[in-house]
Amino acid sequence: MPLLATFIVPHPPIILPEIGRGEQQKIQKTIQGYQIIAHKIAELKPDTIIITTPHSTMYSNYFHISPGPTAQGSLSQFGASSIKITVDYDSELREKIISKARDHELPVGVMGEKNKTLDHGTMVPLVFINQFYNNYQIIRIGLSGMSPLHHYELGMSIKEAIDEVNRKVVIVSSGDLSHKLTKEGPYGFSHEGPLFDQQLVLAIINIDFLAMMNFSSDFCDAAAECGLNSFIIMAGALHGMAVESELHSYEGPFGVGYATATFKPTKPDELRRFDQIYRMNQTELLSKIKAEEDSYVRLARQSLEFFIRSKKHLKRPDGLQDELINQKAGVFVSLKIEGRLRGCIGTIEPTSACIADEIIQNAVSSGTADPRFSPVSEIELDQIVYSVDVLKKSETVSTIDELDAKRYGVIVRYRGKSGLLLPNLEGVDTPQEQLEIALQKAGIDPSLPYSIERFEVIRHH
Repeated sequence: MPLLATFIVPHPPIILPEIGRGEQQKIQKTIQGYQIIAHKIAELKPDTIIITTPHSTMYSNYFHISPGPTAQGSLSQFGASSIKITVDYDSELREKIISKARDHELPVGVMGEKNKTLDHGTMVPLVFINQFYNNYQIIRIGLSGMSPLHHYELGMSIKEAIDEVNRKVVIVSSGDLSHKLTKEGPYGFSHEGPLFDQQLVLAIINIDFLAMMNFSSDFCDAAAECGLNSFIIMAGALHGMAVESELHSYEGPFGVGYATATFKPTKPDELRRFDQIYRMNQTELLSKIKAEEDSYVRLARQSLEFFIRSKKHLKRPDGLQDELINQKAGVFVSLKIEGRLRGCIGTIEPTSACIADEIIQNAVSSGTADPRFSPVSEIELDQIVYSVDVLKKSETVSTIDELDAKRYGVIVRYRGKSGLLLPNLEGVDTPQEQLEIALQKAGIDPSLPYSIERFEVIRHH
């Protein structure tokens, strides 16, 4: 049976009266939207509800689907221990989704569950649904740190699995929008917050799934959103289909954006195969970027590609610019795929004979030794966008007033520990933010008498 419908919902615990204690009255539009969706689900009478949630087990390079036959959850952590839910998992459809995902070469499975209890991104939607309907099984799917295309392809895998099983299925995409809409909100304000919500709501209204996939990771991070990839999985499940949509509500009175919406597939539409359009656009963009790379960035690319393919370090090429050969400096090499960081390693002070050797060394380290990521694979090489930061000599400063987040990077030091943050990073707008991140990277307690240095960089793209 085909997929019946999909829904976008938020998951603020405060929306429930047992937790909100009157505050939920400030989000009545969201409550009304939720009730509309719950009624629709009751009318459709699905056998299985697939819930995608940003608060289940999440890995940078793996999609986790909750294992086992059953699960339980409560909202006791939010002061509502009386709200408890037990669900049965649809193991047959779950295994079919995993099989289809692996056909797409996606890393998907049930291993590595960190917490078996239902998260609030799952619980809040089910509380509303259970008011009108409870004869269902569920599948709970977490997000990942992978690209929008991977999330879309997971949605495609879900669609293929649904098409092969005798089930009536709906998808509930749980996720909030920006968490930085107001200065008074718990997460503060960034100008990207309202802009993100405005653009995403427009994409919902226009059923523009490609626009959802094209949000840059820096923009999303600055907006502090949590639901976009959940919505992109939903978009992939509607792959190749004409869709009718209805935005039921949008509001953000607590400084966090909440949207409720319904999407109903109607008939096949070959023009709505957004994976193909996205790949084509990315290929054109990468070709343009590579054509405009300077010699610093080109050397970084050559170094990593040579190492991944040969397992040997590139020898310094002939014909390099004089400054690459005759000067020494600390160098950071950053790698991104589809706007998302894929690796960044560098040296504060020069450790090699020249800048060229520093680039060769740090490009390989960025792709193979950044502890935050698995080593770059050969299949990823054509997707990587490189940048090279050549550090100027640092100087000690005595107060935060001497810093400028756009112009200067910062180095913090205390008793052998040090942390560095490059300048002019998306989403890092103030010296205070710079210092907080650098201290966290170094593992230095902010209350300790650490020293501060500033430095400028020459950034090569």
